[in-house]
Amino acid sequence: MSDELKHECAVAMVVLRRPPSATGDFGGTKLSLLLEKQHNRGQDGAGAAILRARPVPGETPYWIAKSASETPLVDVLGAIARRNWNRTSDLGPQTSEVKSQKSEVERIFLGHLRYATFGKNEVAFCHPFVHEASELEHTLLLAGNFNLTNARELFDDYSRHGSFPTSKADGYLICELVAHELAREGLKTSDFRLQGNDEVGSQKSEVRNLPLAAALSKALANADGAWTLCGATGDGWAFATRDPHGIRPGFYYVDNDVAVVASERPAIQAAFDVPPEAVKELPPGAALVVSPDGEVQMAELSSAILAKPCSFERIYFSRANDAAIHRERKALGAALLPQILKAADAPLEDIFFSYIPNSARIAFHGLLEELIKDAFHYAEERTSDFGHQTSETEVRSPKSEVLQSFPRFGEIAVKDAKFRTFIADAAARREFYKHVYDVTYGLVRPGRDTLVVLDDSIVRGNTMKNAILPMLDRLGPKRIVIASSAPPIRYPDCYGIDMSTLGELVAFRALVNLLDGERIPRAKRVAEGDALAGVGTGNGEWGTGNGEQGLRDALYESRQLHDSTCSTRTESYNPLASLYARFSDEQHCAEIARLLTPPGMKAEVKVVYQTVENLRKCLTSDSGDQTSECRLPSSNSKLETRNPEPAIGDWYFTGEYPTPGGYKVLHKAIENYLQRKNERSY
Repeated sequence: MSDELKHECAVAMVVLRRPPSATGDFGGTKLSLLLEKQHNRGQDGAGAAILRARPVPGETPYWIAKSASETPLVDVLGAIARRNWNRTSDLGPQTSEVKSQKSEVERIFLGHLRYATFGKNEVAFCHPFVHEASELEHTLLLAGNFNLTNARELFDDYSRHGSFPTSKADGYLICELVAHELAREGLKTSDFRLQGNDEVGSQKSEVRNLPLAAALSKALANADGAWTLCGATGDGWAFATRDPHGIRPGFYYVDNDVAVVASERPAIQAAFDVPPEAVKELPPGAALVVSPDGEVQMAELSSAILAKPCSFERIYFSRANDAAIHRERKALGAALLPQILKAADAPLEDIFFSYIPNSARIAFHGLLEELIKDAFHYAEERTSDFGHQTSETEVRSPKSEVLQSFPRFGEIAVKDAKFRTFIADAAARREFYKHVYDVTYGLVRPGRDTLVVLDDSIVRGNTMKNAILPMLDRLGPKRIVIASSAPPIRYPDCYGIDMSTLGELVAFRALVNLLDGERIPRAKRVAEGDALAGVGTGNGEWGTGNGEQGLRDALYESRQLHDSTCSTRTESYNPLASLYARFSDEQHCAEIARLLTPPGMKAEVKVVYQTVENLRKCLTSDSGDQTSECRLPSSNSKLETRNPEPAIGDWYFTGEYPTPGGYKVLHKAIENYLQRKNERSY
């Protein structure tokens, strides 16, 4: 992805089901590996907590360290490594560490990596969050990869019922909500047992699990958003749960010794040296619960809902060393070939194929494989046409002809990771910005070649316009085709990705321009009491001269049509869908290309995007999970899972949000754009 985009965080949890047989710091080492293997998911903050198996009265039952420095993961991994030392360590002003004596057995290891998409980048916002209580069963530590669309409503509701939250951070809020429900369920369980109904024997652990599962279910019942949460109580219970739509990723592995949870499958594979099939996807709407004695259960927290896992995980965020993601990204690249060749409009020998940035490399491999298959297919056809000739040279000539036009490809640009500039002058700074990437000269034939560059997605287009295209134009290509393996991002996100405002999306800006000229007289709008008339211009006058007037009129028409066909305003109403449908994909791509073309560009610029139809085919063909249950080692019991039907979450491309909060955010984003408020929409 050429645009810098902050996104969801990472969680990691290791629960020792029995004391480790290996010597050394088994749990701490495994947690450190899980965090290191997911460091791509969070570089603004890090945290870790370790809970004892048998807490001693008078001492804290857990050890915890957090950092929001420039090197947070390094700080936390160092703190984990030296936590058994009985000396005080200073990790700096943006770190915190609670020291404790070495416990006889450390059992639950919890870690987190954070990207500060909107929250402040301070240690107070780093996970795990802690709810302290005098009772161990009500002491809670929680870390998560999540984002809520209704955090303000949950905060107000929690306050109205007599509680006094001391922070508005959504992580703190979820921790307090779960702890609150844990306390309530604990009281119910105490009453149940006082009435002489305590269970014994084989059912004891199952009964004890009821308060935790019920507390999670009730605490998250009114939450709108996406989450993968890991947590533990002071008395030794551990859990991991995922939102009902499975938007945020979560995977687990269980054997005789451990129960492990992480945001990415390869992290577990690497840390525990297990094959892909041993690592299962955490079922949406369920909770993996580990009791203090090591029993593992899967508790269903909500009824089955159509899964909508975030497709950006597959396209960009997750590492491509997950076998399923690797295959899917290659399929995305291959699916683009027909559109690329049409846009290139040149013989194959006059096209040079490349990619930018490095995250698009796997999709490029898929594109390249498809090109080579086509070349060999063409060679076979040509060979059969010449098969009647007897000369060996003549028989080989079609293959030689194909080899001469074999696809030309290479690494045309490399990002200079160490490039920094502190130049104050704006013009000079723009000139330096063009050199963020180093180019390879001599591969593209000036004035003749069409240069095809594959990107995994184009969000804002700022880097493409200000750095990449000016740099590529210096190579002298006749035409540049920018191909995105993802469809155009037309809608804001509210589930953890840093793109909640419409005005920053180049696809939306292209729509605004295309709508310019399609206008309804302002007098009619004012006469009918249209609330949008005159809003957002600052002085009450209509029109801004940048296409905004066309957007207002089109929104008015869309709303009128919706109101005439629906008796009530549905919560899933998307006013932009009909506006995008007015224009073909070719029209939309042409306008995006115009917006991305910098002044003074010599080469013609074209843009092609993946279609939503092909995206869905590529990302639902292989879920990566072939089994529906995980049988526990040395036991006849099994973890029942309900694998969701193959589906993907593609709301940023289609506007089909998985929760009501998504549509509320869309409407708020439109309102903010019209009122020229550059702020997040939830």
